[in-house]
Amino acid sequence: MKVLNPNLDLETLRKSLCRRARKVLLLDYDGTLAPFHPNPEEALPYTGIREMLDKLLRQPELRLVMITGRWTKDLLPLLQMESGIEIWGSHGLERLWPDGSYEVAFMDETPLQGLVTADEWIEAISLCGRIEKKPGSVAIHWRGLDEPSVAAIRDRVRPQWNRIAEAWGLDLLDFDGGLELRVAVRNKGDAVRTILEETNGRAVVAYLGDDLTDEDAFRTLKGKGVGVLVREQWRPTEADIWIQPPQELLAFLAEWLPDKP
Repeated sequence: MKVLNPNLDLETLRKSLCRRARKVLLLDYDGTLAPFHPNPEEALPYTGIREMLDKLLRQPELRLVMITGRWTKDLLPLLQMESGIEIWGSHGLERLWPDGSYEVAFMDETPLQGLVTADEWIEAISLCGRIEKKPGSVAIHWRGLDEPSVAAIRDRVRPQWNRIAEAWGLDLLDFDGGLELRVAVRNKGDAVRTILEETNGRAVVAYLGDDLTDEDAFRTLKGKGVGVLVREQWRPTEADIWIQPPQELLAFLAEWLPDKP
């Protein structure tokens, strides 16, 4: 573990957790709880993560929330949790409550038509096998390809999607392994902001993420909680701590249990 924020006192954080204070733990999935996989449907959690999440969910003073770029329906089969869990999917556009209640943000028809245009263009250039469709976004994946193949796809797709983004008022974002065209309604930072408002500032809060899309969450949480970059390799970040999976990740999550293993 490496502390990146000189104003963060780890000992104070640990004491707060030991006092059984109200706690909120916010977790990204891909690259954070699970290693990346060329086939997203096979991106299973690191060994021990499912068991750790089940333990955390049984803590009455802890609110455990997944905040992910995935479509919620695609994440649930990978988690295989024993009980319901709160999930903000599609970068905060969806909200699935532990009891199964479901909400999705309103999206104007105009940018949605831009996503249809982008999807149709991808199909026309025979790359539909690499497209992922979610509420409010389309993404193209190139993880697992060699660098020349990645460069060829990126150099072909980015200019066209950039034109579509400008024409239809969409956001074009890089992520680890692809590009995503997204309705500019919510991001992970908006999900974190809503949760902070719901806690009224009376909770110990941490957000764990790895990707550039998690930076919105780190910035929103700055000064109000702890941002944790979970990543094997260092990169510039707004997070307060850097940990490497899986061992440091499991150790950090264990700190949130009342009885440390």
